Amino acid sequence: MESVLQPGSTVHGFAIAKREALPEIDGEAVQGVHVASGARLLYLKNDDNNKSFAIGFRTPPKDDTGVFHILEHSVLCGSRRFPVKEPFVDLLKGSMQTFLNAMTFADKTLYPVASTNEQDLFNLMDVYLDAVFHPNIYEKRAIFEQEGWHYELTDEGLAFNGVVFNEMKGALSDASSVLYDKLQEGLFPHNCYAFESGGTPAAIPTLTYEEYLDEHRRHYRTDNSYIILYGNLDADRALAFLDERYLAPLAAEQRERDEQRASQGLEPLVPRTIEPHEPVRGQARVPMKTAPENACAGEAYVICSSHDRVRVVAADILLDALLGSNEAPLKRALLDLGVAHDVHAFVSEATAQPFAVVEMQMPAPVGELSRAEIIRREVARLLDEGLDLELVEAALSHAEFQMREHDFGTADGVVLSMSALTGWLYDDEAATDYLRYEDAFAELREKLGSGYFEELARSLFIDNDHVASVEVVPDENASDGGLSARLAEVEAGLSDLDRERIKNEEALLRELQEAPDTPEAIATLPRLSVSDIGPAPEEPAYGLVEGAPVTCVRHEVPTRGIAYVYRYFDMGGLDFDELPYVSVLANVLGKLGTARHTAAEIDTLVQGKLGNLTFFTDVFENCDDSERVMPQFAVSSSALSENAEWLATLPREVMLETDFSDAGKILDVLKQRKIGLEQTFANAGHSCASARLKSYYDQAGVLREKLGNVGFYGFLCDLIEHYDERAAQLADKLADVASRLFRDDACTLSFAGSDDDLARFWQAGAVCGNAGTGVEHRLVVPEPVVRNEAFIVPTDICYAATGWDRRKLGAAHTGAWLVAARALSYDYLWNEVRVKGGAYGVGFQALRTGNTRFYSYRDPHLDETLERFAQSRAWLSRFEPSREDFDGFIVATVAKIDAPVKAREVVRRQMGDYFAERTAADRRLVRQQVIEATVQGVQALAPVLDEVIGQGAVCVFGNRAILEGAKADLDLVTLVG
Repeated sequence: MESVLQPGSTVHGFAIAKREALPEIDGEAVQGVHVASGARLLYLKNDDNNKSFAIGFRTPPKDDTGVFHILEHSVLCGSRRFPVKEPFVDLLKGSMQTFLNAMTFADKTLYPVASTNEQDLFNLMDVYLDAVFHPNIYEKRAIFEQEGWHYELTDEGLAFNGVVFNEMKGALSDASSVLYDKLQEGLFPHNCYAFESGGTPAAIPTLTYEEYLDEHRRHYRTDNSYIILYGNLDADRALAFLDERYLAPLAAEQRERDEQRASQGLEPLVPRTIEPHEPVRGQARVPMKTAPENACAGEAYVICSSHDRVRVVAADILLDALLGSNEAPLKRALLDLGVAHDVHAFVSEATAQPFAVVEMQMPAPVGELSRAEIIRREVARLLDEGLDLELVEAALSHAEFQMREHDFGTADGVVLSMSALTGWLYDDEAATDYLRYEDAFAELREKLGSGYFEELARSLFIDNDHVASVEVVPDENASDGGLSARLAEVEAGLSDLDRERIKNEEALLRELQEAPDTPEAIATLPRLSVSDIGPAPEEPAYGLVEGAPVTCVRHEVPTRGIAYVYRYFDMGGLDFDELPYVSVLANVLGKLGTARHTAAEIDTLVQGKLGNLTFFTDVFENCDDSERVMPQFAVSSSALSENAEWLATLPREVMLETDFSDAGKILDVLKQRKIGLEQTFANAGHSCASARLKSYYDQAGVLREKLGNVGFYGFLCDLIEHYDERAAQLADKLADVASRLFRDDACTLSFAGSDDDLARFWQAGAVCGNAGTGVEHRLVVPEPVVRNEAFIVPTDICYAATGWDRRKLGAAHTGAWLVAARALSYDYLWNEVRVKGGAYGVGFQALRTGNTRFYSYRDPHLDETLERFAQSRAWLSRFEPSREDFDGFIVATVAKIDAPVKAREVVRRQMGDYFAERTAADRRLVRQQVIEATVQGVQALAPVLDEVIGQGAVCVFGNRAILEGAKADLDLVTLVG
């Protein structure tokens, strides 16, 4: 059928306008429009079996109420054909999806799904299309209240609650997020980009139900839609389905609605457009109630319109060259001037007028000149001295590597859908502009010596008249945008009747949330059964290389012309108290000079010759024995095949020849790491709480805390505070640790790439050349201690974790635990903690290493959440799903096990198996146990879960008021601020 998809043809109502080769995806792009409905189509055809579908809408906001964000959540709460309460969650519970979510951007909303099973993809398409076009929001106001906002009467008085309301309280607790929003507002004060599309906590409660419905009618129209199909799928079936099931009937419905409005003398509901903004100079100083450590400032510069794809790519490369590392010339200058503790830059391209951002964290007073003036001066100086085109070329090579590797951590079709809309949303002829990069890179290479990048730097930073400057200033007395005053005003005006009404409405909402879906509603959902599960994907082979100079694991995974090398060094020869220095070592390597090259030269070589060179620590665990832990120092590198020799020489030079005497540059790195940890505590506290929790009961957790998270943070703060007197000793210590760590007899090398690449790698001198007689084991890990801590960090919400190690309870890992985790996460916990409690996220994990834990994410509650965690054991003991529902849990669990991953992740996973002594047979056994799981087998896990919860281990990160007001018996620790 695809031969019929030629320009000028009409297929199932779609007029095909364009078909073109798209080598960047190893395929073709077909573009068209559905004649009757006006829906736009882009079909990205290639052989990828991880196929996807997405539908997007242009949704430019007119205020800060977050209406499109609330709609994004709401439409996935039941629809005409699928009237269950939460089809989105039912799909998470029971489909083979490899991606299932929705996103609200500054001017669009996107609903993408992906699956390796074609029938499953069609099921997902069906549910998503019905959701966006026929949502239950018109019949159930409770959806708006649940996902958006509603009043609640608590012991402390009147309060707002709602999933999006709480999500944005968490998101806008991050000073960097506030900075970005204010920079965008400063650049575009008079169009849609002036508003926070996610919504602000102060504005969300001003949104009315009627306005919310009106925005859906106005923007969720087929003639305002963009449909993207991707991968190896039956295009004829897909287009027929789209036409017959949705687009043709919707076209008739829309005509009827439009005619009815016209007959009533009403204006047509036309989607808002996105108008270009004239140049302005925006400036703002934003007080924010946050910790002093979160102070930040930024400069933003409009680059061009979205139509000039080459200039946008060039700006991204220029920013990387000038500010992409500590040794990049503009960043180095700003750090040396003491402008800030850290500086980083990026291009925001998903707008009609892409812009560059230079963000400065923990900015310092700058004297008479503003930060913008300092940047202009320093760029002018660099241009007068002559822009280093070798550095620009290296940044260009690095950008090419990233695009060719195309490893963005999610299904390719989803990423490509987002990229397509970056151009397509603003120009129907630009559907593939942001998918192409080969021609842009070739053109920019030709322009390297032509003055192009110099002109770009001058027009961007010096002569630009469309700029914005913003500073976010921590202020404990800062306003909350009138939120508290609004609540106080409303509460003061409440009569007894009003209070009773609010209580009744809340009770009704709870009743609707707790009411089970009817069997008839459940039966409407398309389902896969266990019989639809195919054979396990073939695992690429790996094994030891005989006769290699060091222990070498070879991975037979297709790499598409890229070579991946991981060097793992056993840390068993170090003392426990030396481990924080190992983390410092990981942070500074590659950022300092060596015996042969300056730090700037090392940076340019890495950018130009390698895909990556990173250093980190990892702790591997034996699945059966909690005391068998293997801490490793990892050196990760990759390169295009033609640069395989550099994978041997450059990492070796950095490992063995780094000069640790530059105390100033090391201090820069330490301060930046401290800032990064503080941001993680406030923005990803569930991960931090889970990691800290593990240190209460597990040796691997104790090791990880010494190497990172809260444990390392304390060491880092002390080191920075006393840096002047400890700098010389630190340099000696780092050199000593490096000399003892980087030894051939302590090294396990991992390689993926061609035989020729491996041969050239060895010939170039990959080994350290200092083999000894074996590592003398010195590492003694202290026994874990349960501390039950609550860490106060600058955020408006909290993150909670509780759990234990099942191995200590004598409970083996089986596939049934994975099914239980799916059921608890997407049934009980989703309903109790997210839907009723208003948390943005919640989950339960049961890992093969025995770690069994609950966590919540951006949660307005603590005591209630911990109680719901505790009640999960009773829920699991009564777990009695229907056969169809239980099959769904099994299908979804297997799909997660089988989800396709890129070469780099395969290599990492196989090395994890190697160190933990797991085999491919172990993986297949667990998968088979999932398939053979029974309801009774899952119920039988409840007593173990009871024991896990009964240990009483809890760790929390969060807002001071929530933690201080909690009844939970926790040791309060002010961590940041």
